[in-house]
Amino acid sequence: MQRLLTHATNLFPVWVLAGGLLALIYPPLFTWFGSELIVLGLAVIMLGMGITLTFQDFKDVLKMPRPIAVGFFAQFSIMPFLGWAVANALNLPTPFAVGLILVACCPGGTASNVVTYLARANVALSVLMTMCTTFAAVFMTPLLTKWLAGALIEVDAWGLFFSTVQVVILPVVLGLVANRYSPKLVRAVQPVAPLISVVTIALICASIIGQSAAAVKASAGILLLAVFLLHSLGFLLGYLFAKLLGYDKQICRTVSIEVGMQNSGLGVVLAKRHFPAEPLTAVPCAISSVFHSVIGSVLAGMWRWRG
Repeated sequence: MQRLLTHATNLFPVWVLAGGLLALIYPPLFTWFGSELIVLGLAVIMLGMGITLTFQDFKDVLKMPRPIAVGFFAQFSIMPFLGWAVANALNLPTPFAVGLILVACCPGGTASNVVTYLARANVALSVLMTMCTTFAAVFMTPLLTKWLAGALIEVDAWGLFFSTVQVVILPVVLGLVANRYSPKLVRAVQPVAPLISVVTIALICASIIGQSAAAVKASAGILLLAVFLLHSLGFLLGYLFAKLLGYDKQICRTVSIEVGMQNSGLGVVLAKRHFPAEPLTAVPCAISSVFHSVIGSVLAGMWRWRG
């Protein structure tokens, strides 16, 4: 049973891609998954991340501060810059440009830990990087989004801050506390938690794509190109950045995956909450989940094969 759950979880790029395609073909399959469920879904995903953490993880940060700092810096410098640069280079319409910048300013996604495992990279380092960027996102995501997208649209940095606390930090802390004080309950839930997270993120992304299916089809070429460039360059520059600093290929792969994969679900929720007048802002965030999952999985397969 556990092997089946693990196999189903590792197929997360397939579920996300299938959901996105079906949402374009027949939107009502997923549009029932509305704004309230999207927020709840992200909270469930972050809770699932929280129950995998222990207080010892925070102490472990002190054992490898340099590679974590490298991943942290790369996450909040390379990706935001790429989001801004790609949006301007392709002259994206304002909603798509803001959405691309927003998702680029989000922290690393929890799916990066799965891809790191598949790539035979440093899973412990990946988990710690995701943890650090997730907590820092409370400040970094609103500030960077305000700075890079403020010229395109009015950005409520304080609103983004409070939303990030509500839908990311609180569920993660709750999961962390549960892991510490209710270990039996957590052990019972942990086997199915990753698959629940995968299904939830697939529903979130498919819902957003379905709600904007006509606009996605109308701008498919330029929009898909923009998101592809964001993530493919993120993976590449993350790897090169770590390599330039002299790290071995295992850490280079880990940093690459952590930089290239974003918490797209957070981007969707923030876009829906804070740019209601521009519903298309959430679309690049949803498509982002498909691209980083597929690219990350392909890279993981190549690296695993090469050893």
